[in-house]
Amino acid sequence: MSVHKTVLLNETIDGLNLTDKSLVLDCTFGGGGHSREILKRFPKAKIIALDQDKSVWDGNDERISFHNENFSDLDKVLKGEKVDGIIFDLGLSSDQLENSGRGFSFLKDEPLLMTMKTNPSEEDLTAEDIVNTWEEKNLADIIYGYGEEKFSRRIARAIVEARSKARIKTTFDLVKIISDSVPAVYRRGRIHFATRTFQALRIAVNDELRVLQTGLEKGFDALKGGGRMAVITFHSLEDRIVKKFFKALASPVGLRPREKEGKAILINKKVILESSEELKKNPRARSAKLRILEKIK
Repeated sequence: MSVHKTVLLNETIDGLNLTDKSLVLDCTFGGGGHSREILKRFPKAKIIALDQDKSVWDGNDERISFHNENFSDLDKVLKGEKVDGIIFDLGLSSDQLENSGRGFSFLKDEPLLMTMKTNPSEEDLTAEDIVNTWEEKNLADIIYGYGEEKFSRRIARAIVEARSKARIKTTFDLVKIISDSVPAVYRRGRIHFATRTFQALRIAVNDELRVLQTGLEKGFDALKGGGRMAVITFHSLEDRIVKKFFKALASPVGLRPREKEGKAILINKKVILESSEELKKNPRARSAKLRILEKIK
C-alpha cells in the first residue's frame, strides 16, 4: 500500500481547469494521488501516466494508460496526440524513500544506487559509481552545483580519502563520511547534514535537470490550445528552470507583454505553496512550489 501523501493536490487539480472530457498526462505517476483524484472528480476523464519505476503501477483502472517511461520521452508515448492537462510532480515519493531499497534515504542502510529505475542494468549510472570513481573536483562541483552544499569541497575530499581505504557501498557508508567531514554545529542543524549531498547525487544519477528541461519543452508542445501545465518543484534548481521556461513563453525575451503576445498565460504569477494546515499533516511538503501555465489557443 502506498504511504505517499500527495502534495498540493487540490491546488494542482483546481488549477488545471479540467472537465469530464479531459485527457491528462501525468508525467510522474508515483503513488497515483493526482491521477486518482482527477478520476474521482471527473469519472469520464482519461489519464496517460508515465513513471520510470514500474513497481508503482498495479493496473487496476482501465481509465489510466500506464507507460514505464521517463517523461523526457513523452513524445514517443503520445505519438502526436494532444492533451488537455499535464502534471509534473518532481518530488521523490514517500514510497521511494521508505520502500524502494535503492538508497534514496540517508536514514536507511541501503545499497548506494539512487536510480529511479526499478531494475537498473550494469550500464546504468549509480551513486556508488559516482562516489567511487569520479575525480575530487567533479564530486565537489556536483555536490555544490546540484546540492548547494557549502561544505562540498570538504565532503568531496573526505569521499576520496575514504574510498582509498575501502569501496563506498551503502548509504550509511556515505553518511558517516559526510558526518566526519562537516562541523559539529552543522550536524545539529535543522536540515539533516546529508540532505544536500544526497540530493546532488540523485540529480546527477538521473540527469534530472536536463530531463526536466526536455520534459517541459515536449510537454508544452503536446498541450492543446487552452490546455494547462502544472509543475510542482521541491528545490531551487528545479524551480529556477520552471520559472524561466514559463516566463519565456508568457513574455518573449526582449519584448514587453503589451508589445507582442506570448505563447502562454501564467495562471499564478506568484508561486503557490502548501497551506500551514497541510504542512502539519505532511512536513515533507515544506519546500513544494506549484506553478501553472496555460497555452494560448
